[in-house]
Amino acid sequence: MEKQNSAAILLLKQATTLNIHTGNLVNWSRLKKKCPSSTSEELQGCIRETLSEWCTKITPTQEKEAPSTLECTLTQATEAVTPEEREELKVSVKLFLSGSNPSSIRTAVDLACSTLGVSQLDSVMIAPPPLPEGVSLTLEHLQPYWEELESLLLSHKIAAIGTSDLDKPLLEQLYMWAQVKPSSNQVNLASCCVMPPDLTAFAKEYDIQLLTHNDSKELITETSFQESVSEGVKDAVVVDWSLEWVLRYSVIVKSRGIIKSKGYLVQAKRISC
Repeated sequence: MEKQNSAAILLLKQATTLNIHTGNLVNWSRLKKKCPSSTSEELQGCIRETLSEWCTKITPTQEKEAPSTLECTLTQATEAVTPEEREELKVSVKLFLSGSNPSSIRTAVDLACSTLGVSQLDSVMIAPPPLPEGVSLTLEHLQPYWEELESLLLSHKIAAIGTSDLDKPLLEQLYMWAQVKPSSNQVNLASCCVMPPDLTAFAKEYDIQLLTHNDSKELITETSFQESVSEGVKDAVVVDWSLEWVLRYSVIVKSRGIIKSKGYLVQAKRISC
């Protein structure tokens, strides 16, 4: 185990991009033992456990290859959608951005499609990158990300696009400006126990679905991400790794409304690159 951990440290040291895939959490017995108190805690535990198991699977051949993009995936836990069952399933995604590069949306969507074995995601909801203290989200902040989503929708990689935590004025601004209109908007009921009447009225008038969520404002901080990586790969140097995005997916059986699979995809980049 010590030799494998050393190999993992070396691979991490030589890589410039880190991709983590938890596999299907529905089958994770580890999560059932201890119910996480929040989605942030769940994600941190998933990163830690995935990397810890990945360390045990490393072979000497992998160590010599030293790829620039490191794929930390539990392949036995990954469940791709088969063509025969695709029509019966809805693949939904929420994308939490950390970096400021809009093109990372395409990277995340492409990776989700290839991982899940689908050519199109049924819906993608976006949570823009956290802003500095005291800075409010504006249409100007949203526009480059929304344009990337529109491009993906027009190229049929996504069927529907939505937003997260927009109040009525900002949702209205986005709706009036956008070429492709938002089909949904998530509202955090932790900070708003009742849907604002003006938001409800606007959404009803323009046929925008209002959904609720309980995600943290920042799903995972840079520090928490680095801590999770260092706990998964013991003694690894993590301070030069910066989180790009976190993608949470769920695959739902339409006719029964049950979750067939769910999981996280995470990408980080080496800061010095």
